[in-house]
Amino acid sequence: MTSEVARVEAQAEAFREGFAHLHREIGRVFVGQPTLIDGVLLAFFCGGHVLIEGPPGLGKTLLVRTLAEALDLGFSRIQCTPDLMPADITGTNVLVESAPGVHAMTFQPGPIFANVVLADEINRATPRTQAAFLEAMQERHVTLFGQTHRLDEPFCVIATQNPIEMEGTFPLPEAQLDRFFFKLTVQNPSIADLLEIVIRTTGPEQPHATPRFGPDAVREMSAIIRHVKVAEPVLRSVLHLVAATHPSSPDAPPLVRQYVRFGASPRAAQSIILAAKATALLAGRYNVAVDDIVRVAEPALTHRVLRNFQADLDHVTAASIVAQVLSPLRSV
Repeated sequence: MTSEVARVEAQAEAFREGFAHLHREIGRVFVGQPTLIDGVLLAFFCGGHVLIEGPPGLGKTLLVRTLAEALDLGFSRIQCTPDLMPADITGTNVLVESAPGVHAMTFQPGPIFANVVLADEINRATPRTQAAFLEAMQERHVTLFGQTHRLDEPFCVIATQNPIEMEGTFPLPEAQLDRFFFKLTVQNPSIADLLEIVIRTTGPEQPHATPRFGPDAVREMSAIIRHVKVAEPVLRSVLHLVAATHPSSPDAPPLVRQYVRFGASPRAAQSIILAAKATALLAGRYNVAVDDIVRVAEPALTHRVLRNFQADLDHVTAASIVAQVLSPLRSV
């Protein structure tokens, strides 16, 4: 028993040290926004996907590329456009001549076959092309011409979208949004951060993250998260929290009853619990507290709360609705 406890504690310490190392390495390249970096790392180690929203030019692509570089993982970028086809993402079968006169169909993998996949401006792709991500994100494999091709683990899709452009975009359907573990927002840099950005990007040397870990180490780091315990009262608080996002629920606050069409799915509860486990582990604890739930609930719920037309008219945001849902837990 003592050796087992020592092994778990060693794994937990390795997770905390690795998480801190990654945060520092990404910070060498990507300036500021520690909350955004933490959110991306939490979702990644929990095995989830991330939707990052923000205006162009704020370093969304740089953040994702640096994450893959620091983790020493395979990286691919998909630039989403209206003429992008599903086969441009998943790959397709091609006719190959293996010997003179001998031809065979061979599967040519697409860019989805990487550990970290950046879907840049995903809302510029048509619904047909957006759907090509769904099977990969949920099932971790791609089915083509009746054959299933497994994706290597770890596997994470990090998608970006621009909130200020409307022309030539296709809003993500609810089923696609629900596949994302977190939705995170990039903030405009402060003057101090902007100064640091300009200094780093206009000097003679460009900063780079030092590669470390690799697929096996990442899988080991992720595995320890699921061993963190959740007491039944804390678990029930998460379930009531998710139920409160539904207008028909007796737990729903006034904003939800007035402005929400559909609330969060069970995937929201899964995301909150896993992220809270990772948060507790980073704090040196092996059990989840209510404070851990409060810290991670907003990015797990905001994109899963579907507002009605009246909310648009009254300029009521999903963030403000989630804040009211969370208020009882914040007062505990």
